[in-house]
Amino acid sequence: MQTGIKGHTEQIVDERVTADTVGSGLLPVFATPAMIALIEKTAWESIAGELEPGQGTVGTKVDVAHISATPIGMKVWCDTELVEVDNRRLVFSVTVYDEAGKIGEGTHERFIIYNDKFKAKAYEKIGSTS
Repeated sequence: MQTGIKGHTEQIVDERVTADTVGSGLLPVFATPAMIALIEKTAWESIAGELEPGQGTVGTKVDVAHISATPIGMKVWCDTELVEVDNRRLVFSVTVYDEAGKIGEGTHERFIIYNDKFKAKAYEKIGSTS
């Protein structure tokens, strides 16, 4: 996988992605957790076609600033660019906008995993708690 892969995802802010709905605040504005979900979606979708069968990616780090509020009804979008590839570690530069300008920016890190192996390891925790 090579650096330079770009992603773009758009959505309209509705009640499902507001701070008061997701529990990150009391106001009906685009929630920071929803912005992070948009960033993760944009990043993983941008490189999905580059993965081998049975592989996926998981988010491991998000370092973003949410710098401006967006009300219900406005369009938001995220642009990502793969800026670093270190074996299975992928680092993306991310910028999020609404129709009035930039609302977020930072970096997002993901790791390439083998889906079945990752899922099996996660579910081993169920047996280890008894």
